[in-house]
Amino acid sequence: MSTPLYGLVLVGGKSERMGRDKALLSYDGEQNQLERTASLLNAVCGKTFISLREEQGFELPQDVGAIYDSGEGVSGPLCGILSAMAEYPSADWLVLACDLPHMSVDTLEELIGSYNERPHELTAFRNIRDGLPEPLCAIYPSGKANELLALAEELGTLSPRKLLIAKGAHLIKPDDPRSLNNINTAEEYDAFIRK
Repeated sequence: MSTPLYGLVLVGGKSERMGRDKALLSYDGEQNQLERTASLLNAVCGKTFISLREEQGFELPQDVGAIYDSGEGVSGPLCGILSAMAEYPSADWLVLACDLPHMSVDTLEELIGSYNERPHELTAFRNIRDGLPEPLCAIYPSGKANELLALAEELGTLSPRKLLIAKGAHLIKPDDPRSLNNINTAEEYDAFIRK
């Protein structure tokens, strides 16, 4: 039986630089980023979930579930990733941040195709600017949660990027590098909308 691929939208950040929740921003005047990112993952994954902190009160899009941060002694994106892996340990996880307005199904299929050629390997895009992994558009295989948690404790880091580097994740160059451009500040958002 093949391992299912589930999608995880990370929306647990506090969006301090943006000044409002990035998941609720709309770049097309129709869907907000929570809805759009969930829709992208629904197109390529068997199931899609939203990663949330307990105090977040989002109205979830149709056909998605919620996975709340379980603590695990960690915080930030790593907490969301490990919480999902603990809830459904037999699934591989395609993890995607909610602040990527250029992300497309084609880009996600490119990542999945590369992963399918080397299953059970941490797989991520390589950032074209610095050559480092993009940990919030990556596939985390089933059975890796304990390894990642142990490595985080050993290295004294909660950075998913540093963990992917230390684990020697399989990195691929995106066909469309623009798809990985995130929007973090109100100024960047305003500039995007003006364009």
